[in-house]
Amino acid sequence: MERPKSFAVRAAYCHYLAPEAEVHETLRRITAPLARSWARLEAAKRIAVKVNMVYPPEHIRCVDGRRQELVDDVVLRGVLRLLRERTTAKVVVVDTSLSADGRDVFFKPLLSEFGVEYVESNTSPLATYDVPGGGCLFGRYLLSPCFKDADATVSVATLKSHAFMGVTLCTKNLFGLPPVHPTNRPRMYFHHIIRLPFVLADLARIVQPCLNVIDGLVGQSGREWGGHARITNTLVAGDQCIATDACAATLMGHNPQADWPTPPFRRDRNHLRIAAESGFGTVDAREVDFQHDLQPPVGRFDSDATDPSEMVDSWRRTMCEQALCYRDCRSKFVAVYPREYIYLQQGEVIHHSPDPLSGVSRRDMAGG
Repeated sequence: MERPKSFAVRAAYCHYLAPEAEVHETLRRITAPLARSWARLEAAKRIAVKVNMVYPPEHIRCVDGRRQELVDDVVLRGVLRLLRERTTAKVVVVDTSLSADGRDVFFKPLLSEFGVEYVESNTSPLATYDVPGGGCLFGRYLLSPCFKDADATVSVATLKSHAFMGVTLCTKNLFGLPPVHPTNRPRMYFHHIIRLPFVLADLARIVQPCLNVIDGLVGQSGREWGGHARITNTLVAGDQCIATDACAATLMGHNPQADWPTPPFRRDRNHLRIAAESGFGTVDAREVDFQHDLQPPVGRFDSDATDPSEMVDSWRRTMCEQALCYRDCRSKFVAVYPREYIYLQQGEVIHHSPDPLSGVSRRDMAGG
């Protein structure tokens, strides 16, 4: 008798222009077998949802009315309806606005239809979260305090390629959670070559979404913004974000066990593999109960090559060299540049400032 698998993922065909009732029924069908997900959700008093939707509305791109870079309303409605049908929990959606007037959080009226509150990650005070197991990059992160009270978390993402990460799915969706706040490290610091895949593995381990849904009605290849639309007629759901993303990557035609520099991981390491190697989730199909009615690949996906491979190799090598330099000379740097960010090149500090966004370009300094 076959041993039960540690993770469960389901995917199904759903025409990208299907009416709302059909989308909801497909979501109900693919989430119904996820017993571990519903055990957490049905016992929860408070559920936090991270959905990939914050964006200036004037820049949203669609195919026949369906969003290609963001989760479509019809999918978010389906997820919220399922939560209302199967749980009695208070549901909140949490994300980070990058607009001073908050216009990029354009979907608040939709949330109101379901009595769902929006929580802004940038709002003080922030809370410190230790990474279970110690973390792949940092031991702790600042996030919204709403996760302290959440008994379960849901990640709802889009089926997309990513120029730096190869794929952006339910795990990369969590990058929207770190606040853009003076007391936090800036986004550009996290979103840096070498750092980012480890940051994503850490965020996944902190938040640990127990239900993961991927809107693949329309996907996008090439890059996360401004890429090429792919009509893929697909919905995916799973009980663990790394395993879910690994299965979705397979549907995209990728090997989720591959790593830099194998496409689509042209620029950086595979964050899914890093998380799995640290003991969180899996990229091994043998460990996942994955069932679907699709014909992979569901579309032509790949990441754009943003820079020549020789330059990427040089950046990665020299950044590691400077990290070793910092490790060996840390006490000296801390004494000379207390509470400042420093930019190292060939073992020398070429720029320093308390403000990491002080008008310098890392690309220019690196010769790129």
